[in-house]
Amino acid sequence: MHRSIFYRLHHSGNLRNESSPTQLQASSWMWVPVRQKSSGGRRPKKKIYHRDYELDRVMDLQKKPNLILHLKSIIQSQKHQSVLLRDLEKEVGFVQKWNLMNVIERYPPIFRVGGGGDSRTPPFVTLTEKAARIASEEDDARELMEPLLVKNLRKLLMMSVDCRVPLEKIEFMETELGLPRDFKNTLIPKYPQYFSVRDVNGRDHLHLENWDSSLAVTARERRLALEGVPDTNPSKKNARISKDGNFLGPFSFKMRFAAGFRPNASYLEELERWQRLEFPSPYLNARRFEAADPKARKRVVAVLHELLSLTMERRMTSAQLDAFHSEYMLPSRLLLCLVKHHGIFYITNKGARSTVMLKDAYDGSDLIDKCPLLLFNDKFVALSGRRDTHSCNEMTP
Repeated sequence: MHRSIFYRLHHSGNLRNESSPTQLQASSWMWVPVRQKSSGGRRPKKKIYHRDYELDRVMDLQKKPNLILHLKSIIQSQKHQSVLLRDLEKEVGFVQKWNLMNVIERYPPIFRVGGGGDSRTPPFVTLTEKAARIASEEDDARELMEPLLVKNLRKLLMMSVDCRVPLEKIEFMETELGLPRDFKNTLIPKYPQYFSVRDVNGRDHLHLENWDSSLAVTARERRLALEGVPDTNPSKKNARISKDGNFLGPFSFKMRFAAGFRPNASYLEELERWQRLEFPSPYLNARRFEAADPKARKRVVAVLHELLSLTMERRMTSAQLDAFHSEYMLPSRLLLCLVKHHGIFYITNKGARSTVMLKDAYDGSDLIDKCPLLLFNDKFVALSGRRDTHSCNEMTP
């Protein structure tokens, strides 16, 4: 006999047994449905989701830079490159207005306040001369980004079951992908050989116009090729899995367990079998495979890994991932899949939303590779005097 038990992820790392998951949307807790065999009246063993404090710290480190960049965007969107302080509430709401006012006060090297006092001009905020000069470099960064954006959009469509994705879903994660705000009208029409927008059942979809086999290579496969990993699994006699879960094989994923997790021998044996297991490419159509097949289940992990790899900071909110269920035939219990493979993915509740992060993209709290737009953002935020704690390796298109 089985019973369904719900656990929730708390910042302390404990998964506690609860009676009802009714407040999932309103709470910062995360519910994880787990099916267990009955323990015959005995209390079930407590499940632990080990927190990765370095990855939690990534979200904390982004709070101030995000506010600085948000205010910069608001100022740049205005006709006269300035915004009245009284209009900030219209732009961002009452609560966020005071967060921005605090940023204006704390970072005079970036933001200059004018007007007010004896002046007939109401108080306004604009960029300082130095900040405006650096902000003008954003166009160059976006120009460098364009080939990368086009490639990633093509890969995104190639992985979908019908080589098309509703436009509203791409808009839902346009910031994470690094797309310009009006990409439908500014970017897509420039590449008719790759994309088209078509109506499907009353919804605009972005369609792939041609398939390019050279793009059907995952970030995981590129990393293994750079590391010189052979195309066949080594024999069990010559190579075994390491205690950190890593294994040098063509079908392996890089593991990074949380500091508090100590895998035992049976766990590592099972993990080695999984690391050796061959699986189809994420760029093959998911309809060709039975969902219950272990190879297809491992392929789902590869799809999630590749989706996150296509984002600028190798992370997406849980809601964004969940939105792509039908396009990529993701499992119905997606959260359980992410929790099970905690050496590959990390779920953090830091910030306003639950976020899924790709562990192998980070060295501690530092993003290993950065695209031109992120490098520009770092340069602008550095005017605040804030030390950049992230890697500045450039991502090649």
